[in-house]
Amino acid sequence: MPLSIYILGLMIFSMTTSEFMVAGIMPSLSAEFGVSVAAIGYLITAYAAGMIIGGPLLTVGLLKVPRKQAFMILAAIFLVGQTLGAVATTYEVMMAARVITGISSAAAFGVSLAISFSLVGPESRGRAASIVLGGLMVATAIGLPLAMWIEQLLGWRASFWAVVVLVLASALVGQFTIPSLPRTESAGIRGEFVAFKNRHLWAAYATSMLIIGATFAAFSYFSPILTDLTGFGAQAVPILLGVYGVATVLGNMVTGRLADHYMMQILIMGLVALAAALVIFGLFVHSQLIAMIAVVIVGLAGVPMNPAMATRVTRVADTGSLVTTVHGSVISLGVVVGSSVGGMAMDAGFGLASPLWVGAFLAVLGLLSLLPAVRGRGESQQHPLRIK
Repeated sequence: MPLSIYILGLMIFSMTTSEFMVAGIMPSLSAEFGVSVAAIGYLITAYAAGMIIGGPLLTVGLLKVPRKQAFMILAAIFLVGQTLGAVATTYEVMMAARVITGISSAAAFGVSLAISFSLVGPESRGRAASIVLGGLMVATAIGLPLAMWIEQLLGWRASFWAVVVLVLASALVGQFTIPSLPRTESAGIRGEFVAFKNRHLWAAYATSMLIIGATFAAFSYFSPILTDLTGFGAQAVPILLGVYGVATVLGNMVTGRLADHYMMQILIMGLVALAAALVIFGLFVHSQLIAMIAVVIVGLAGVPMNPAMATRVTRVADTGSLVTTVHGSVISLGVVVGSSVGGMAMDAGFGLASPLWVGAFLAVLGLLSLLPAVRGRGESQQHPLRIK
């Protein structure tokens, strides 16, 4: 793999750490701005909304810009938003900062994947995607705990500045390592919009949303489930979540190696494992041994299906920036849908374990969404439009 692909992964790691870090420093931000913890939670929602809605719009605006230049522009926009958050003195300014970083982060995901796909052959795109998206996995395993540690030692602003330094370093190194990738503007733009007429692309998007929704319906509520139902002490939960993070990194390494040749098998086996783990966890939620095993399996089989998901999208549609950015927005939508429906199930009185069953249900729906592709093999017969 070219060095520049690892730099793209470092950028995604930096940006994703910014996305997750607010969840780990909520009390400090609540005290700083004089608002409730629930209000700080809206900062996470604002970031996600920026990714889902603003990311594709910004990508459209940059379609005529060569991809390397677009990447540098997005890094600069993200730096403005992250710096604004680091110096924010009011809740409203912080909210604006989160929207800016969310929008630029989503577009950067799409452009980074598009660049990585253009640097390797079709047979290596799954592995390239696993390296770029590996930044997301490592952010959950290392980035978030590191941001919390910096906040405890130096204050929450220092954790924001740390991300600024990481993004700036990634951009500077990327300037020298990422090759220039000119594109044919008119044909490229038309081709990217034509791709959205492909029903197989929307089927791939739907499966991706259900996979991530199933994972985050459960993951979002692991902490209260593990303490209040399974009986783990509060001090053990960060360790278990750390194990989960390590499992996602390992799973991503494996699927990245296999996605190019066994894409559909990874999706099927991953969804079966995810559904089975959540069902067994739900049935034996009071067993600490089963809970630990289930957490590891969810870590190995859930989010690490990302390389296979990305490979499927490139095979049925294209490797363009807009197609991959919308895929990233769909994944972000899955996070919102999964965590929201899991929370609504609890609010409706179905119990603290209900998010596990919501996750299992979404995983089963994900499996069903693969049936047309498996039975008709329509996707494998597609000849994606190549964008120069």
